[in-house]
Amino acid sequence: MNETPFEEPVWPDPAGRFLRADLPPAPRLPLAETLGPRLAQWVTDAADAKGAPPDYVLAGLLSVAGATIGNARWVHVWKGWAEPPIIWTMCIGLPSAGKSPALDTVVQPLRKVERPLRAKADDELAKWKEWADLAALAEREWKTAVTAAIRGGETPPERPASCDAGPAPHVPRLIVNDCTIERLGAIINRQPRGTLQCRDELAGWLEGMNRYSSGSDRPFWLEAYGGRGFTVERMGREPLTIDRLTIGVMGGIQPDRLKSLLFKSDDDGLLARFMPIWPEPVPLHRPGQWTDEALLERTLECLLTLDMVADEHGGQKPVFVPFTDAAQKLMDDFRLAVRRWEAGAEGLLLSFVGKLPGLAARLSLVLACLDWAAEGSDMPNEVQADHFARAAELVGNYALPMARRAYADAAVPQDERSARRLVATIREKGWQSFTARQVMQLERAGLARAAELDPALSLLEDADCIRAVVQPAQPQGGRPSRLFILNPALLA
Repeated sequence: MNETPFEEPVWPDPAGRFLRADLPPAPRLPLAETLGPRLAQWVTDAADAKGAPPDYVLAGLLSVAGATIGNARWVHVWKGWAEPPIIWTMCIGLPSAGKSPALDTVVQPLRKVERPLRAKADDELAKWKEWADLAALAEREWKTAVTAAIRGGETPPERPASCDAGPAPHVPRLIVNDCTIERLGAIINRQPRGTLQCRDELAGWLEGMNRYSSGSDRPFWLEAYGGRGFTVERMGREPLTIDRLTIGVMGGIQPDRLKSLLFKSDDDGLLARFMPIWPEPVPLHRPGQWTDEALLERTLECLLTLDMVADEHGGQKPVFVPFTDAAQKLMDDFRLAVRRWEAGAEGLLLSFVGKLPGLAARLSLVLACLDWAAEGSDMPNEVQADHFARAAELVGNYALPMARRAYADAAVPQDERSARRLVATIREKGWQSFTARQVMQLERAGLARAAELDPALSLLEDADCIRAVVQPAQPQGGRPSRLFILNPALLA
């Protein structure tokens, strides 16, 4: 409906909170307090060379380092609580903010480290193919001999070992860009350490989970964050059961696309697993001198020397790195702080806050491993109090304020969240008037049922954003209906 059969009413100013989000300021990045001096300088130089905020470079560094460690090391906080080092990061900003150039500073070293591993595997694969061809010939000769023996009434010969070339060598994939969950399952099955998925634009990936697969991808990714066991169903083939499904994720998203996701998605915890990074844009300037571009490459090569160990079933498992007593005491204090933060949180922010102890534990292991690989400290056989203190500082004074900034529209009570979703829907559809039935037919999260929609309508009426007009019953019968007209400021 784009026209109304009545005169345009006079409207007061609507409540501003439904017209625009109150965007909190970006927190200061505690770079020197988080990383060792070499890596802190590297992040600063890399950001300066790309004309991007250092926040984006740090986000990429944490995701890449965590995925490179993968299942080789897990942090063990105390009995019954272990976490993989996987850190999911979401870089938020306009197209000109420098998200992609900043992430390239960590992606390119990872690809360089991967290149010789893939070259070696390609050589092994070429040799294997030669053996496979010979094995195929031996298989045909054996089958011929079996057929002849059966026809002659003789005992068939046993299948010789030369018929079996063994499994094909695996070509490592330290980073992937766009894979189906079936393909990722096959990679992790052969590469139990894990991998990293980098998406230039996260919004399409997140929306596509629901659009094309009826949400079937979401359980896979929920488990991929936690490193839990998962069975991947494969069309026409046997399913794959993976003991520790561990995949890092990082990428960028524009603020409007994030807002759309917040209003369209149900809160199943997937978005809350991302550490959102939304810094202020840096002033335009000529790039500075990058003194040690190869530092991260050397660091990643060092992290790749961390191996998994054999388990009792002949498979592989992580080495579990325990917290010291002092680190455990700091974790106790941190969990009390999280309990206080939860008391003032709503919606998606509440889900994010609940995951902060696990995020801090993961970060403490990643920082310990980076200290060893880049700064020359001792091999991380324990997570010390210093490692956790730095991780807690980053989480409490940076990640949490960033989440309040990123999820401002979704960090409000449920009724107001639904009201904001309704405003976003009205703008998306370009409605100048609408009915409740029209809204519910869209089946949007938080607006699909009258019990959810009616409080949102009431809030918007009280805020002078919409006004209900009773439509008289039609001559052929029926009940009067309500049409909602819009304050023009809502679409301005």
